[in-house]
Amino acid sequence: MAQIKDVALHAGVSVATVSRVLAGQTAVTDATRQRVLDAVKALDYRPDLAARRLRSRRNDTIGLIVADIRNPFFTEVSRAVEDIAYQNRMRVILCNADENPDKEALYLDLMRDENVSGVILSPTLRTLARLPLRDYPFPLVLVDRCNPDTVADAVVLDNSDAAYRLTTHLIEQGHRRIVFIYGATSATGHQRLDGYRNAMARHGLDSEAHAVPATADDACQATRQRLTVQPAPDTFIGSNGLILLGITEALREVQLRFPEQVALAGFDNLPWTRLVEPGITVIAQPVYDIGQAAIELLMQRIANPGQSIRRVVLRGELLARGSSMRRAA
Repeated sequence: MAQIKDVALHAGVSVATVSRVLAGQTAVTDATRQRVLDAVKALDYRPDLAARRLRSRRNDTIGLIVADIRNPFFTEVSRAVEDIAYQNRMRVILCNADENPDKEALYLDLMRDENVSGVILSPTLRTLARLPLRDYPFPLVLVDRCNPDTVADAVVLDNSDAAYRLTTHLIEQGHRRIVFIYGATSATGHQRLDGYRNAMARHGLDSEAHAVPATADDACQATRQRLTVQPAPDTFIGSNGLILLGITEALREVQLRFPEQVALAGFDNLPWTRLVEPGITVIAQPVYDIGQAAIELLMQRIANPGQSIRRVVLRGELLARGSSMRRAA
């Protein structure tokens, strides 16, 4: 395998000159640059990126730690981050934490070892609580999940407002026994729970909420169990796309019709929500915009570490479909 000194010998220049060319520095003549590039091609030279990271406090790599890559929300966020990173000639290390704070801690340590330029993170509640206690050597941008008092750049949905509007819509359609099923480990789920409870209280209705692991299987099981208890709910809300899918599966198993026998609504405008007759009412999140804003915030933070903390709060769109409409008399 060719080494940098072999490239220098082949091009008739010093090792330092080869390093300057590979780093994109301008203090090299065009003729010399071309000789070095020709030598790199002729020898099939590959730079030792690990060694370069050790020599420099910055590199062209960022970390992206998502809560659950199976969740289409995080898949789309990852796509946006990768798109912008590619446009800026940056690499992305993608890690899936499985809603596990121990895995999050392991991956954050890995990012330190890799000497990344910055990290985008969707933290669990436990990791979010620990963030002020940790001194990370890289900029950190939170995506989707953040507490009001968290001192970090973040891009989030106005979760309480979105859940309040969604619940209010259901109440205005005449639904009263509304059950809210949400992810137990995420700040997002808890913020949406607050919006749901505020809407129910404003209309003098009793709230009922169940925390579950944020998977379709767990949401399906929780829905099955709730359907065995009287009085039966007339409506279910799922706090994210996977939970909404699990609720839908359970209701389909017992062949309840929307909205004649039960109403249904939730978060994330996934393709299947339009295909389940008569269409499922959702809060559509600007998911790609969330990912794009997160990496742009991170690049700004990398370029200007001393700038003030910024928080981008986006608004969800209520898409009212047949699953939540007023029942016929």
